[in-house]
Amino acid sequence: MNAWIKPILLRGPHVVLEPMSKEHVKGLKLAVADGELWNLWYTHVPNISEVGRYVETALAEQESGQSIPFVICDAETKRVIGSTRFCHIDHQNKRVEIGYTWYAKSFQRTRMNTQCKYLLLEHAFETLECIAVEFRTHWHNQASRNAILRLGAKQDGVLRNHQVMADGGYRDTVVFSIINQEWPVIKTSLTNKLLR
Repeated sequence: MNAWIKPILLRGPHVVLEPMSKEHVKGLKLAVADGELWNLWYTHVPNISEVGRYVETALAEQESGQSIPFVICDAETKRVIGSTRFCHIDHQNKRVEIGYTWYAKSFQRTRMNTQCKYLLLEHAFETLECIAVEFRTHWHNQASRNAILRLGAKQDGVLRNHQVMADGGYRDTVVFSIINQEWPVIKTSLTNKLLR
């Protein structure tokens, strides 16, 4: 694996991002069952029977240098509440995407997502010295699009017919990014949101 980016534990007052391992399968199964997240047609969240394979795939991508997967844990209870990762890692240009993010339904629309993104962005810009961090989502995932905009990311464009979905339909992917020059102001904004 490229030494530039590697698994790391990131800790905040509300969430802890632990490097994903096979030991997290049970906790991820409980998290994904909270709200039956696999029924969301515009995103891919594994169903309970797919979680083991989901973890194996994420770890294989980590081994090949494509991704760094995390499980998201509630800092107080230590409960696994979701998953996220650095993905589509561009080692040469120091760019990453934050993606594959999902939360148990009972933790959606809470400060957990803001804290999680803060930790990932802080690490990306201040430790990895990324020049840009991307976010991508389905055109029809309005909740995700709004959450990305609230972070302070700007929309770069729409990749039309970007992917073939499991049902054979096409996904239009909306691409957002934050660039390194924007991080100081966005960091201040996220810090203030977390203090409220």
